[in-house]
Amino acid sequence: MLGIDDPYIWLGYLASILSALGCLVYGAYYWKEGNEAKTVKSSSKKTVTQDGDPIPANLE
Repeated sequence: MLGIDDPYIWLGYLASILSALGCLVYGAYYWKEGNEAKTVKSSSKKTVTQDGDPIPANLE
């Protein structure tokens, strides 16, 4: 069909189209859901030097 005989090629095209449709549905569903910034809690200890630069945890 359409000059493509290999079923794996068709499977690739189908997966691509379904993925694009899934992204569109996901985007439409969450379109208007809160624009507020989401915060992430961190359990790592942060230390700041006198000049204000943070010290990486692996150097403490």
